[in-house]
Amino acid sequence: MKQNVAQKLISKHMVSGEMQPGKEIGLKIDQTLTQDATGTMVMLELEAMGIDRVKTEASAQYVDHNLIQEDFRNADDHLFLRSAARKFGIYYSRPGNGVSHPVHMQQLAKPGKTLLGSDSHTCANGCMGMLAMGAGGIDVAMAMAGEPYYVKMPKVMGVKLTGKLPEWVSAKDVILELLRRHDVKGGVGKIIEYYGPGVKNLSAMDRHVIANMGAELGATATVFPSDKEIKNFLRQQGREADWIELKADRGAKYDEEENIELSTLEPLIAKPSSPGNVVPVSEVEEETIYQSYIGSSANPGYRDFAIASEIVKGKQIASGISFDINPTSRQLLEQLVENGHIANLLSAGARMHQAGCNGCIGMGQAPATGRNSLRTTPRNFPGRSGTREDSVFLCSPETAAASALTGKITDPRTLDMKYPRIQEPKKFTTEGMLEAPPTNTDVELEKGPNITTIPDFEPIKNNFDLPILLKMTDNISTDEILAGGSRVLPYRSNIQKISTFAFEIVDEDYYENAMKKRDNGGHVLVAGVNYGQGSSREHAALAPRYLGLKVVLVKDFARIHLQNLINFGILPLTFVNETDYDYLSQDDILEFRDIHETIQVTDTFDIKLKGTDRNIPVRHDLTKRHIDIILQGGIINWIKQKQK
Repeated sequence: MKQNVAQKLISKHMVSGEMQPGKEIGLKIDQTLTQDATGTMVMLELEAMGIDRVKTEASAQYVDHNLIQEDFRNADDHLFLRSAARKFGIYYSRPGNGVSHPVHMQQLAKPGKTLLGSDSHTCANGCMGMLAMGAGGIDVAMAMAGEPYYVKMPKVMGVKLTGKLPEWVSAKDVILELLRRHDVKGGVGKIIEYYGPGVKNLSAMDRHVIANMGAELGATATVFPSDKEIKNFLRQQGREADWIELKADRGAKYDEEENIELSTLEPLIAKPSSPGNVVPVSEVEEETIYQSYIGSSANPGYRDFAIASEIVKGKQIASGISFDINPTSRQLLEQLVENGHIANLLSAGARMHQAGCNGCIGMGQAPATGRNSLRTTPRNFPGRSGTREDSVFLCSPETAAASALTGKITDPRTLDMKYPRIQEPKKFTTEGMLEAPPTNTDVELEKGPNITTIPDFEPIKNNFDLPILLKMTDNISTDEILAGGSRVLPYRSNIQKISTFAFEIVDEDYYENAMKKRDNGGHVLVAGVNYGQGSSREHAALAPRYLGLKVVLVKDFARIHLQNLINFGILPLTFVNETDYDYLSQDDILEFRDIHETIQVTDTFDIKLKGTDRNIPVRHDLTKRHIDIILQGGIINWIKQKQK
């Protein structure tokens, strides 16, 4: 059978199931990626499972999110993560080495392999001809222990690229165009595969930009072929021997089709506060800005910084503008310094920050209240920047640099200058800040006082009545469920403390109200479509679970958050009739009866609105394995039971 790239990758790694969309498949995982905001939990989970050494071909732990060391907490976690990496046989990327996704691409990514990461933007490495997927931390821990990763077989959406990008338009505009057409749910249940003659006109890092923000479409993964551009990238990294060719068979089919003629694209921008709120830059020109920010895993390439450097070279940014430069890797930073681009940026008035995620996750560089911030980051969910009332636009480096010069949103095509041509270095030096795992793993874990154990959770009861503690709208993101930023992330290994921040963006009284209900059985949450979009952080399930969350009832779920709910024993339900959402209010009581047997024998059943005659039909989309996990109270209990 003729296969596309996604099908080739899946068929090579499938250990159970069948390649039929919607059916659960089990996949062998070759590589894993963890970052410090999620990795501490993964390491604690490996310890709890009694793992001696990971069983993957390569696993890497990156320190890129929590770099600010305002007290002992982040520094202690860095020591813990390094000791865990040495103990379990994992590569360790030191603080300052850069963002996980581009560093992994530079140092470890290999065409034809599978990669599972505890970060939703792990899909970025699909640019290398890999099947790269984000997942909750405990799913990654299981893969590191040698277990398959289970996911429902996605549809494959083929996006045919033709032509070549015009001047002042770059890869960020390609993915913004797809978001303009399909919004933040357009990729749910799908792998997005790019093919066609236009692909060869995109560099490996251009493809990274596009693949990275497949997460914003809700896609399971994004896949590009492995061709001469990928071979050239690996040659630059001194890893040409890792290259294999991987492309779709001639005549291969796709479940869905889309076409983008690159030459017709124009500079685009996502307005606050959703990556799907995309319009041409020309529609919002003249709006004043406070900040212009370049960097993040969504624009991590050499050319992304070099083009900004050439645009501002010999000029001064506008008065009152914070022009923030966030290099994405130490390797990249050294090359930009050597070629004079950092000097250009600094001379123009830029502020230089260390290589890492930084402001993308709200760790510094927060914008002023009520002022516009232009960013080349992947997300602009409310409050993600670190400022609660933020106004964040997503754009290309060209638009960000042009706007920094004028002090207002500016279509870069209107600049009175020739479009810069960037020449990539022929060779990048490989720095020594990615530490290979030692052969001796007789290492003690270093645990500071902020690192606590994972709480024990009881299984869901058979009969119970629960109040609706929150009723929310559509597209609630994990940033709204549990914020990032320097106030919150240092507590990622302290569940009791981090739970105090749960849902504070939605309802500042949630924690207090949840604690009152916890000892009386807990509570239910109700929401609209695409609940849990955004990051893979399992804390967005784990913290509410600690506060007594037992059931989430929504119109539909985002993929990774759905799995995280299951992993921690929370029953995920959807409305059979979405109009029933309108009948429910905060503080209503829902009656659940015979749940243990019911979810095993049927996927559709009724719950009752207490004090009324109204029955609400609901459904679940759980596999037998999911049901077993739910009935055990979560995957940790499930694993312990299996080991008995």
